[in-house]
Amino acid sequence: MMDAYEKLANAIVLQAVKDYRFALKRLVKHPHTDSALYTKREVESFFRSGLFSMLTAIDPEMLIKKLNEEVVRR
Repeated sequence: MMDAYEKLANAIVLQAVKDYRFALKRLVKHPHTDSALYTKREVESFFRSGLFSMLTAIDPEMLIKKLNEEVVRR
């Protein structure tokens, strides 16, 4: 059974992934949307942060690459 801290860590990472996907999809349709560009940069910064590495063992560069590939394929 997952404890509360693990659930919180997973929820934080999952929300960042959702935000990143949304920003990428928005940028595909509207490449110069300031809010989407800002979100993309902020989430990439979070993915590369020490906090992210404390929350998960996921390789941030691999995650960024996979999410970008996922959005481009659609």
